Amino acid sequence: MKKTERIPSLPEVHRTIKVPVGGGFWRKMLAYTGPGYLVSVGYMDPGNWATDLAGGAQFGYMLLSVILFSNLMAILLQALCVKLGVATGRDLAQACRDNYSPRVSFFLWILCEIAIAACDLAELVGSAIALQLLFGIPLAVGVCITALDVLMVLFLQSKGFRYVEALVITIIAVIGGCFIVELIAARPDLAGVLQGFIPQSEVVRNPTALYISIGILGATVMPHNLYLHSSIVQTRDWQEIPEKKREAIKFGMIDSSVALSIALFINAAILILSAATFHFSGHQDVAEIQDAYKLLSPVLGFAPASILFAIALLASGQNSTLTGTLAGQIVMEGFLQIRLKPWLRRLLTRLVAIVPALLTIVFLGEGSTTNLLIMSQVILSLQLSFAVIPLVMFTSDRRLMGEFVNPRWLKVLAYAVATVIVGLNAWLLWETFLGWL
Repeated sequence: MKKTERIPSLPEVHRTIKVPVGGGFWRKMLAYTGPGYLVSVGYMDPGNWATDLAGGAQFGYMLLSVILFSNLMAILLQALCVKLGVATGRDLAQACRDNYSPRVSFFLWILCEIAIAACDLAELVGSAIALQLLFGIPLAVGVCITALDVLMVLFLQSKGFRYVEALVITIIAVIGGCFIVELIAARPDLAGVLQGFIPQSEVVRNPTALYISIGILGATVMPHNLYLHSSIVQTRDWQEIPEKKREAIKFGMIDSSVALSIALFINAAILILSAATFHFSGHQDVAEIQDAYKLLSPVLGFAPASILFAIALLASGQNSTLTGTLAGQIVMEGFLQIRLKPWLRRLLTRLVAIVPALLTIVFLGEGSTTNLLIMSQVILSLQLSFAVIPLVMFTSDRRLMGEFVNPRWLKVLAYAVATVIVGLNAWLLWETFLGWL
C-alpha cells in the first residue's frame, strides 16, 4: 500500500456529530440516523421514473419483483460502504487512491466525475420538467432556474451537516406523502400488487419486459452513492475501539436499510400508480413523465393527482442534487486531494450538466428530454462497475479491513451481486447502443 497523507473525508463535517457513549438503542439509533437517507435519494431520482412508469403501464404489477430484487442488492452494497468507512476511516475514493497507481486513480476519478455530471443532468432535467408542468415555465428557462439551487446547498453546509440531513428527510417525507395520496386515489388491486412481488418467468420470456427490467436494475445503484456513503458515515464521532466500530457499523447498516426501504416504497409506488392508472385503462403506451402528468387526473377522476405527481418529481430532483454536490466534493478530495470552495465545485458540476441539456432542448426540442434521461442512465451504467468492484474487493481484503473483513458467505454474495450488476449493465448498454445505430 502506498503511503498517503490521511486527510479525513469531508474535513469540515468529519466527526462533528456526537454519539452517546451510553444510553439505549433508540438514543444511539437517532444519533446514527441520517446518512442512509442522503444515499436513498439517489434511488428515487428522476432518472428512475421513466423506467418505473413504462414498466407499470406496459406490464401492470409484474415488475415489482424486479424493483424488490434491485433494492436488496442496493442494501447489500450500501452496507459494504458503511463497513469500509467505519473500519478503515477511508471513503471509497481515498481507498482507491491508497491502493491503486496514480494513473488508475486518475482514470477512476474521471469516470466518477462523468457519472456525477450525468446524474446531475437527470436531476436537472427532471426538476425542469416539474417546473414546466406546475408553472408552465419553458424547459430551457427551468434548466437555468434549477442551477440556483447551489445557494441552498451553500446555506445548509454553513449551518451544519444535521441541517442537510433534516432537509433531505423532510423532502423524502413530502415525496412519500404525495404518493400515499396518489395510491389511495388509484385504489390498486392489493392481491395483484402482492403477486407482483413474486418473481415470474414472463419477465425473462418477454423481451420487452426483460429490457425494462434490466433498465430498472441497471439504473438502481448510483455509482456516486458508494463514494458518498463511505464518507458521510464518518460524520459520526464514535470511539476508535473495535467495540464502538462494530456498533457504528450495526447502526449505520440499520439506518441505510430503513432509508432504502422507503426508497423501495416510492419506486414501487410509481410503478403501482402507473399500473393501476394506465395499464388497466388502455393507456399501456404511456412512458414519458409529461404524458403521465396529463393523464393522471382525468383517468383517476381525482383533480389533484397530476399536481401531486409534479410536486413529487420536483422534490425528487431537488433532493438528489443536494447529495450530488457532496459526492462531487468527496471524489475530488479523495482521488486528487484537491479542495475547491463548495460554490465553485457546485458551479462546475452544474455547468457540465446545463450545457448539454440546453443544447438538446434548443436544437432538438422539448420532446427530447426523455432521450436525455435515458442517455444519463447509460453513462451511469458505464461507470457503475468501476465503483462496485473496488468496493467488494476492499471490504473482502483482510489486510485493509482487519477483523471487519467480509466473512466467506458475504464475499460470495457480494461478488455474485457485482457479477449480476456488471453483466446486466453490459447487456443494457449493448442493447441501447444497438437501438441507436
